[in-house]
Amino acid sequence: MTPIINRSASSLLVIIAFATVYIVWGSTYFFIQMALQGGIPPLLMGAMRFTIAGLLMLVWCVIKGEKIFIKKSIITSAIVGILLLCGGNGAVIWAEQKLPSAMVAILVSSAPIWFVLLDSHNWSVNLRNRSTILGLVVGFAGVILLFSEQLSGMFSGGSVGSKLPGMILLIFGSIAWSSGSLYSKHHPSEGSAAVNVAWQMVIAGLVFVSGSFINHEFINLQWQQIPLQSWLALGYLILFGSIAAFSAYVWLLQVRPATQVSTYAYVNPVIAVILGVLFAGEHISLTQITGLVIILGSVLLINLSKYRKEKAEKQEVTEDIAIEGTSVEECTT
Repeated sequence: MTPIINRSASSLLVIIAFATVYIVWGSTYFFIQMALQGGIPPLLMGAMRFTIAGLLMLVWCVIKGEKIFIKKSIITSAIVGILLLCGGNGAVIWAEQKLPSAMVAILVSSAPIWFVLLDSHNWSVNLRNRSTILGLVVGFAGVILLFSEQLSGMFSGGSVGSKLPGMILLIFGSIAWSSGSLYSKHHPSEGSAAVNVAWQMVIAGLVFVSGSFINHEFINLQWQQIPLQSWLALGYLILFGSIAAFSAYVWLLQVRPATQVSTYAYVNPVIAVILGVLFAGEHISLTQITGLVIILGSVLLINLSKYRKEKAEKQEVTEDIAIEGTSVEECTT
């Protein structure tokens, strides 16, 4: 069953949610690499990140008096959590061991395309909408242009073959993420959004724990040798990357079309570059600036049909009110 989009959602809350997803997730590539470089094993990092975040949210829901044990909702949350966090985010964590963040950002940015291709409920709308399709293509081209200089340097080393498994994994991860997002949108749960998100993270965390044991990550792990900055990076991923941004993302899926929500995948690389310029002293070239402009233009294209539709609906309502007012005047004359 396809849920009805909540048109009454506060515009301010929608803006705050989009800003949170755009900005916070744009910075997580950096913090994931920081945690990995400090010696935290990839699957163990996912296990700690999502288990701790999920348990904190469950405790908060219990304090608020919410019902947390709803069998149907837990099953739905398990499916969504495994697809989104284990499949999608897990692919990013694993790939960042071998691939530079530029390549990861590019492959993850293919998610909006998978949203359109997999969202069979809205094929009749999305596949006929020229501005949406054009926006997706232009946005992906913009991301490639944004990181074109880093890409040319990476491929010039002649080590493409060693990077191929990670690249393929990221493509499947993007498909898993898009599938989980659409499943969450079209299969609403009975519990509150906070409870559902909490269970998604707890269940995903348990899967990561199992994977960490299978991968023998606990053998010879020197906890005391992991630097403070890696623990701080993990703390940022828990509080902001998972609790704040992931909650905002899941909520946005319920109140806005999936194609609009998926624009995070284009904006995140933009935020990552901007943060690098502002806080890491990185240089931004004319090519990168061009890529940024193209990406932002693609987001406008994707949302263009929405703005036109809302404008038409408002105009129709205004005309109906005017007609009713005229009819009343004629009746009283």
